[in-house]
Amino acid sequence: MSQLTFTLAPEPEAAAREKGRLLFAGPVTFVKGVVAMSGLPPADRLEVCFAGRSNVGKSSLINALTGRKTLARASNTPGRTQEINFFALGGDHHAPSEHKYLVDLPGYGYAEAPVAIVAKWQALLKQYLQGRQTLRRAFVLIDTRHGVKSVDEDILTLLDRSAVPYQAVLTKADKVSTTERDATIEQVKAALNRHPAAYPELVVTSSEKGDGIETLRSIIATLE
Repeated sequence: MSQLTFTLAPEPEAAAREKGRLLFAGPVTFVKGVVAMSGLPPADRLEVCFAGRSNVGKSSLINALTGRKTLARASNTPGRTQEINFFALGGDHHAPSEHKYLVDLPGYGYAEAPVAIVAKWQALLKQYLQGRQTLRRAFVLIDTRHGVKSVDEDILTLLDRSAVPYQAVLTKADKVSTTERDATIEQVKAALNRHPAAYPELVVTSSEKGDGIETLRSIIATLE
């Protein structure tokens, strides 16, 4: 099998940047938390989802993207909150076709989580990824301080089997030196080469500094 060439996502062009700005400048509303497939909202718009292990900075990234400090909240009890949370993007000034769901998946890799809860969440996640026709891309968050770990490999393998395009997003890039960041990028590239469904562009972000936020907004806004 030929290997993909992974690169860093380029700076968005002006039109894509503006489309991303407008999408996330509009209303962002919490729709519902889902614990079973029967509770999913109607599949009437495109959606993207965010997955990441505990403490990867997923809530901070979603809050940075939407410009809301408390839209997504990290659970105080790791592994206990096992809901899929849906947020609606796009207000009245957007055509309905441009509305999107931003979907926050529960964190994975909690050592303290009860086995039964983990098994139930994994089953729900698998059903969601395989059965949601409007899901256009999954963003897998990787901590720049740690790179791809074994718990990340599990979710990447599941995504390979789910036929959902997915893209790696490195978080907390401001927490390491440039040398450490570059080493992590190379480690992530090598790990993703084993996963054929991975999108070949990495997005490097810092929720605190704002790095990569416009790029990620543009990617989400221009998905069709």
